[in-house]
Amino acid sequence: MRDLPQLLGQTTAVAMQAGGDAIAWGQLADLYGCAYAVAHRLAQPDLADMIVSRQQWAASQTWNPNAEVAAAWNEAGTYQSAGHYGDGLTIIDRAIVKYESALIGDSLETVVSLGSLHLRGVVLASRAKDRNAWTAHNERAKQLAERLPQDALRHNLTFGPGNQALYELAAHVELGRPDTASEIAQPLIESPPPGLGPSRIGRLCIDAARARLDLNEYASAEQALARAFEVAPEMAEVHPMSREVIRVLFKVHQRSRPGLVTMAKRSGLMPEL
Repeated sequence: MRDLPQLLGQTTAVAMQAGGDAIAWGQLADLYGCAYAVAHRLAQPDLADMIVSRQQWAASQTWNPNAEVAAAWNEAGTYQSAGHYGDGLTIIDRAIVKYESALIGDSLETVVSLGSLHLRGVVLASRAKDRNAWTAHNERAKQLAERLPQDALRHNLTFGPGNQALYELAAHVELGRPDTASEIAQPLIESPPPGLGPSRIGRLCIDAARARLDLNEYASAEQALARAFEVAPEMAEVHPMSREVIRVLFKVHQRSRPGLVTMAKRSGLMPEL
């Protein structure tokens, strides 16, 4: 966060001086992707929307399909955050068609870019309760994930067999299948897939807690949430789904449980509860 303002200025200057250099403009687009992640995590939707516009501008300055994919992924994310899932799906479907028409080769970068678009489609379709779209995006993401031995990070996008499993798990929660989600979650929590960063593992634990909460397994839900706070505390403290699980647990579970009280305090929820 401290470095972003100066880096954005410097990288913009380099890209402007480089003319149509794909690498320079791609680096600027990636940096705007980092800025979007910060704004999104800190629940600043207006700022995130503005940053996506800047990222799209940088990605469009030269022929750089992977930079355009990252921008489309974040643009669809702004619609996801706003609850406009159908519009987000339209953006993803359009981006997939455009990217596939420009594909050259079958590199790691290509698999990560295309797979990430399908994962965004998995989330949007599940929240829209569009089971046909969910099945199509999920099956394609699985096929692409099978090409990678472990998850890889490119252009701020993480894709591979581990992240695909995490997105499928979350989708089952959204589609009203908490039993399936909980079954998928347990082995992933016990042995996290290689290549996944703390924020992804933390999100896995939050979704596992959501699934167990739907199954009225309150102690197990608290246990999964505690793991999220252990692995990715900064994210767990501010993530809306994590905070919602805490609120529900306080209503239906024992308020005197010290671990639950600690998580509520760290999230700043004690005055509300």
